[in-house]
Amino acid sequence: MPPSDCLQIDRARLDQLMPMHLVVAPCGSIRHMAPTIRRILGPPDPARTRIFDLFEIRRPREARCTGDLRRLAGVTLGLRLKERPGTTFKGLAVPVGPGARGDLLVNLGFGISAVDAVGHYRLTASDFAPTDATVELLYLAEANRAVLTESRNLNRRLQGAMIAAEEQAFTDTLTGLKNRRAMEHILTRLAGAEADFALMLVDLDFFKQVNDGFGHAAGDHVLQSVARTLISATRAQDAVVRAGGDEFVLIFPGLTDRERLARIAGRIIEGLEKPIAVERTTCRISASIGIVTTAGYGHPDPEAMLRDADAALYASKHAGRARFAFGGPDAAQTREAAGEERATHAGDNARADQAAPGRRA
Repeated sequence: MPPSDCLQIDRARLDQLMPMHLVVAPCGSIRHMAPTIRRILGPPDPARTRIFDLFEIRRPREARCTGDLRRLAGVTLGLRLKERPGTTFKGLAVPVGPGARGDLLVNLGFGISAVDAVGHYRLTASDFAPTDATVELLYLAEANRAVLTESRNLNRRLQGAMIAAEEQAFTDTLTGLKNRRAMEHILTRLAGAEADFALMLVDLDFFKQVNDGFGHAAGDHVLQSVARTLISATRAQDAVVRAGGDEFVLIFPGLTDRERLARIAGRIIEGLEKPIAVERTTCRISASIGIVTTAGYGHPDPEAMLRDADAALYASKHAGRARFAFGGPDAAQTREAAGEERATHAGDNARADQAAPGRRA
């Protein structure tokens, strides 16, 4: 019978109680690895069977052989794997064999490196003793990950909602075009950057007759059709704005060439003059357009440019509608541009400069 102060336990139960222990022979060779430490260290290497081949004893520094470990029985050890990733462990060595030359049982734990080690070695709660504090740490880490994941998801949803709200704040709900608030933002940014750009004010001709004759639902349908025409006539980087009612503003960053702008204006007028189907009938509208560029202003002045483009637009209307005119700082240019008669062929190329007014292309 064993002495009353001794406890016998089979290896399987010991592995269950301490799944990260080693049994070390007096010569330093490892007789047995518990399941979890075996998973960490990998298959036994015949060339590296000694504990000092696998681990560096960092604390206490005087622990350089198994005799030192036996002498330091009960003292907390600090160990580090010699191979990458150099995982650190806390350990406790106790003699388990009879006499002064018996085996040592070295029980290991991760300490503060537990979370990183668990991720690196893909360990789960089943790899630890149920009473190991690491299990609670794993649960806390998992709960923390869940909270962080939910927080990130919430932040993404909030960011998406903010973007949607901002987009809605800058969008005309009927046509999907940018609204006046967006226009002011874009013009402020362009002016602040001293960028060259052009403005084109478009006012529909005969739209009031559509509203009066067919009702506001038909008018809304026509405005949506106009929006599609304006988008198709402009570039992706251009801004198409519904400024209000049947008035639209087109902003052309980096484009100040009058001939190109004249061709664009001509295409817009031509597109808007096509019959628009409304229920069982068709509507006909057109547009008058005023155009200005940053050339001649010294520094971009959105307020002055909008004012001059508006003057050019109304000069076009007074000259007969369904036409475009260039405006600028000199009001005389606008009056001269508005006096030109409308071209009769949509395919004609416009020729426009400060002295020669715009004509439908």
